[in-house]
Amino acid sequence: QVQLVESGGGLVQAGGSLRLSCAASGLTFSNYAMGWFRQAPGKEREFVAAISWSGGNTYYADSVKGRFTVSRDNAKNTMYLQMNSLKPDDTAIYSCAKDRKRYGLRDVADAYDYWGQGTQVTVSS
Repeated sequence: QVQLVESGGGLVQAGGSLRLSCAASGLTFSNYAMGWFRQAPGKEREFVAAISWSGGNTYYADSVKGRFTVSRDNAKNTMYLQMNSLKPDDTAIYSCAKDRKRYGLRDVADAYDYWGQGTQVTVSS
């Protein structure tokens, strides 16, 4: 069965950096696009970033463009989210998700069929 497990969250000061990881199992990881979403307390889940099956194409929410970088290592069945210049507004639970398709790069939750449980990111001011 498909499993996605996030790690790397934590508490960081504004302006700091974190790198999240999403380890996948139970699937042919290189066959699918992947995505990152986040949900802050009292807010709806929002798209953060997506990456195609090869890693050659990426797509970002405007709110994180230029600060976050999504990447993947298909040999390790792992996706990453490098987050720099973090802001208090970035505080949320970050979840990775598997796209239903190979190319993907979609920003709607319905495009994804498996989700991790999430990792908490807290940015203090």
